[in-house]
Amino acid sequence: MTDGAHRARSRSILGFAARQLVQIWWFELVLPKLGLGGIADRSRERRMRRLAERFRALAVDLGGLMIKVGQFLSARLDVLPPEITSELAGLQDEVPAVPFPEIRALAEAELGAPLDRVYASFDEVPVAAASLGQAHRARLAAGDAADTGLDAVVVKVQRPGIEQIVAVDLAALRRVAGWLRRVRVVADHVDAPALVEEFAQTSHEEIDYLHEAQSAERFAESFADDPRVYAPAVVWERTTRRVLTLEDVTAIKINDTDALRAAGISPADVARVFAEVMFDQVFTHAFVHADPHPGNIFVTPLGADEATGTNGAAAPGIPWRLTFVDFGMMAEVPGELRAGLRSLVIAVASRDGHGMIEAAHEIGVLMPSADTAELERALTQLFERFGGMGFAQLKDVDPREFRDFGVEFGDVMRSLPLQLPEHLLLLIRAMALTSGMCSSLDPEFNVWDAVEPYATQLLNEERGDVVQELLGQAMTSAGLMWGMPKRVDALITKADQGRMSFDTSRLERRLDRLEGVARRIMSAVLFAALLIGGALLLAPNPALGTTLMIVSALPLLHALFAGVVQRRRRGRR
Repeated sequence: MTDGAHRARSRSILGFAARQLVQIWWFELVLPKLGLGGIADRSRERRMRRLAERFRALAVDLGGLMIKVGQFLSARLDVLPPEITSELAGLQDEVPAVPFPEIRALAEAELGAPLDRVYASFDEVPVAAASLGQAHRARLAAGDAADTGLDAVVVKVQRPGIEQIVAVDLAALRRVAGWLRRVRVVADHVDAPALVEEFAQTSHEEIDYLHEAQSAERFAESFADDPRVYAPAVVWERTTRRVLTLEDVTAIKINDTDALRAAGISPADVARVFAEVMFDQVFTHAFVHADPHPGNIFVTPLGADEATGTNGAAAPGIPWRLTFVDFGMMAEVPGELRAGLRSLVIAVASRDGHGMIEAAHEIGVLMPSADTAELERALTQLFERFGGMGFAQLKDVDPREFRDFGVEFGDVMRSLPLQLPEHLLLLIRAMALTSGMCSSLDPEFNVWDAVEPYATQLLNEERGDVVQELLGQAMTSAGLMWGMPKRVDALITKADQGRMSFDTSRLERRLDRLEGVARRIMSAVLFAALLIGGALLLAPNPALGTTLMIVSALPLLHALFAGVVQRRRRGRR
């Protein structure tokens, strides 16, 4: 693409953005000041839908990064109205293939040799063509095949000139973000420059095939001992920043239910395992495939000798495995986000609207100043009405009820000062695709059933943490109280050595009483800690919970009767 074409592309993006901003300025700022806000309100839904339609047409026309922009925006339910996100949701990353001579020239320049020397064969017709690159089937040359143990491979080749297109598009988007920052009606709800930088980081990672290769290996290592999951091996000798050679793992597409049944595989079982694997990525491995659409996941039937992991463990009763491909879009789960998600899952599992809001604050979605009373009310209504329902049951709900609740809930969410962090956005995308896939495979699929094992595990961990904290506090208090008599004796000794003239017997009696009170307080603290700890552990560990509750009787008896014994001793004196 020439410099003139790049300038024309930039002008197209900036011109589109300028026209839409003028429209927003007129309807959202000027008309309300003229007392005509009702016109803006009545036409808003139609205007938003037309804006999304025009952007979709622009993205399809320009291709390149703009299709990715549309897909990115379709997931921003936190900052965009549903009229826009729903229109962009179906934007597919499918474009005409690049002519093979151009692909050949780029691949040979990257690999430093003619394709017919690098590969034994190379299919000129692409398996798939996308906005950033396209994939071709090939076979490794004899030497590489012997070294790697592989034969059939898939070679991803970057679209020629895509790096320049990405640079042009990002420069234009940064200018648009600067304009949006000056529009108060937009700036109050979203930090546009930060949004663009988040998108830029993801885009640069997607066009760096070395980064994707590293992600593929990391993903494979995470599930090395899990026979349910597989990822293609990377042929590093034939991989560069613009060319990626992977083991060909093509099998049954996960959404091809007819082919699954023909292979004797239950789609409902696939839905269950797929959900388990995706939640494992979030809560166990903290590294998540963020683009699990049907083209990126295969169901691979296995022979009897294949259904084991690298540790020799047998597959859990399934003669097939899930094979993931395309690791350009991955989501890390940092420790602080994982802690917030842990709180969120516990809140969802217990249908706790207030707990969900607290978890949202912990994750950083809600600003501290956000007024969440309406959100808590909406979440409470959501759990009361729909909590625990499967998708089959939800189909029986009056669509008007869904629509009314969706409008109300969406209005509440958009009225709050919130913006999803990039890591969380990718997770939401992954979970949304997972939920949709599972419900298409099994209409009876219930996401609550998939979450429950993780929620139970997290609740048990939460109980254990509380017990440890209580016991730790109790032991600290006990240590302080137990050491108090020694400190009292030291104080009296110092007083004696100073040859004080006052009588310390009265002080000794008071300190003796203080010592008794301190020991009783210590016993009360130990009693409370043991009793609460036992109650919390009673469900997950009945034996230990019962033992702690029984043992708690000893410090209780001391707390109740030690004072009586002490008074009797003083009376005898």
